[in-house]
Amino acid sequence: MKRICIFSGSNPGNHSDYELSANELGDALVAHGIDLVYGGASVGLMGRVADKVLSAGGQAIGVMPTGLFRRELAHTSLTEFHEVGTMHERKALMAQLSDAFISLPGGLGTYEELFEAACWSQIGIHAKPIGLLNVRGFFDPLVEMLRHTVREGFMKEENMKLLVVEPDPVRLIERLLQYAPVDQGQKWVELTPKG
Repeated sequence: MKRICIFSGSNPGNHSDYELSANELGDALVAHGIDLVYGGASVGLMGRVADKVLSAGGQAIGVMPTGLFRRELAHTSLTEFHEVGTMHERKALMAQLSDAFISLPGGLGTYEELFEAACWSQIGIHAKPIGLLNVRGFFDPLVEMLRHTVREGFMKEENMKLLVVEPDPVRLIERLLQYAPVDQGQKWVELTPKG
């Protein structure tokens, strides 16, 4: 695994643990010889991870649509910076450049990126591991919502395995390195009506 794409907030959150975990993740990436791919901003948790990776001697690759340069404050010290036209192009290029994904706590944009990566895995567009850095139990309600989705018959139980949930950054990377893709079989949805 050479590169991991990070999805994370452009805000730091309300607890110092979020930034602490972002720093630890940056250190863990460099310690494992893994380059960072992310949205290219200098702010929030995403900026924190990039700063840590760069200060530890690692490589950080940013991808940002032109229209977000001011709002997200593009990072000016990255190893590589790719300017794209749209958010769709941003996500596609980040996925293309990466061997795995990790989501840190974040807002709507983070959720959207995470679920697109998970959906793409479910339907077989990629088989890359997807991790949730579960700082302060941030993703516990999301995991419970997915369990509810399974119970209600809208998702297969095996698709819970698409997400590797772990509170410790080092352990999360180790688990992603050992990840075995979920076997989706010949079909990914139930096409036969029940009853």
